Amino acid sequence: MKIALIAHDKKKNDIIEIAKTYKDVLAGHELYATGTTGTLIMGETGLPIHRMKSGPLGGDQQIGAMLANGELDLIIFLRDPLTAQPHEPDVSALLRLGDVQKIPLATNSSSAVIMLEALKNNIYFN
Repeated sequence: MKIALIAHDKKKNDIIEIAKTYKDVLAGHELYATGTTGTLIMGETGLPIHRMKSGPLGGDQQIGAMLANGELDLIIFLRDPLTAQPHEPDVSALLRLGDVQKIPLATNSSSAVIMLEALKNNIYFN
């Protein structure tokens, strides 16, 4: 599976902890991430990750283009719902594309864990 990993600034520690916990699960898949998130996860886990630009610099749109082209199977996007984001239209577009393409998209730690547990137990999303 091709999995995208994205996290707003206040959620970066959360996504790193999830990636560390599920390193063995994630290692079996092709990973993509926005710039800073990808760098941090790679540094903490050693997992190979295709890095896009930082979210505010177009990384969310790059992930969105992959979504629109059917190139992603799962997205974990830990959003910070309490902080205004300068690139909010890009975030909204990405979420909308996930729904249009019927791609599983976790927007918080709890849903991310459920999806990764499903992958760990060989339950796939179609």
